[in-house]
Amino acid sequence: MSYLERVRALQAWEPSAYRPFTVDHRRVGLIHRDFIPQLADFGAVLQISDAEVTLTPELGDAASRSAAMAEVLAELRSRDLIPGWRNEPYAVCEDWGTPPLFQMERAAVPLFGTLGYGVHLNGFVHDGDRLKMWVGKRSMTKPTGPGKLDQLVAGGLPAGIGVMDNLIKECVEEAGIPEGIARRAQPIGAMSYCTERPEGLRRDVLFNYDLELPADFQPHNTDGEVEEFYLWSMDQVMDTVRESEDFKFNCGVVVIDFLIRRGFIGPDHSDYLEIQRGLHTALR
Repeated sequence: MSYLERVRALQAWEPSAYRPFTVDHRRVGLIHRDFIPQLADFGAVLQISDAEVTLTPELGDAASRSAAMAEVLAELRSRDLIPGWRNEPYAVCEDWGTPPLFQMERAAVPLFGTLGYGVHLNGFVHDGDRLKMWVGKRSMTKPTGPGKLDQLVAGGLPAGIGVMDNLIKECVEEAGIPEGIARRAQPIGAMSYCTERPEGLRRDVLFNYDLELPADFQPHNTDGEVEEFYLWSMDQVMDTVRESEDFKFNCGVVVIDFLIRRGFIGPDHSDYLEIQRGLHTALR
């Protein structure tokens, strides 16, 4: 799979198969037509029409919406319709920086096509005049991408925590990076995509960071989510992204962004501009 093909895979979805999910006259998600019949039993909470699925206006604040949706999702879970339950609330917003309209379980986010946010950290070291990158192998117990390769640190953004605070928490839990070192991480931008996955529609924004680590640093996992760590040359990283499916679907593209910013993929590459455009899909 070429770099461009991997980027294009994050743009693979069929808009005509989805109906808007609205709250208080604001579109917050997209629900696949095949999942909508599963919501028919919840008319007191979700109003279904040919045009959209709407959270009932009688639920006028975030707390009442969150409570009502929690009951809906608990029932859907009991019917085995929400795999990979996390017990992790996500804020449902119209856009980044807007007030949360309610909260719901992370595992349900792709089924309702609401925006998901995450943090990814490229950990690297200098070996003379060359870079090496730390790569993590995800635990086989992970609900998404079990056994796939990942950034040194990555995680979703739960409700009620800032991006940097969440990154520091994930650094400590996933790779044993002390807070003092984690705070040196540099925010280098965000990437966005909309793609159909087995778990549903992923409309995600990833906030990406770079962190140069001491040459003698050795990561260790503390939360059971990472099986192993590897310190790879950039050639090995590039070959793995380009020639295999070993990286989790979005993590390989985070690597591609790093390769562009660090000059490993330059303007003379025939797909340079199209790759750049593909890293920033409009989600509104």
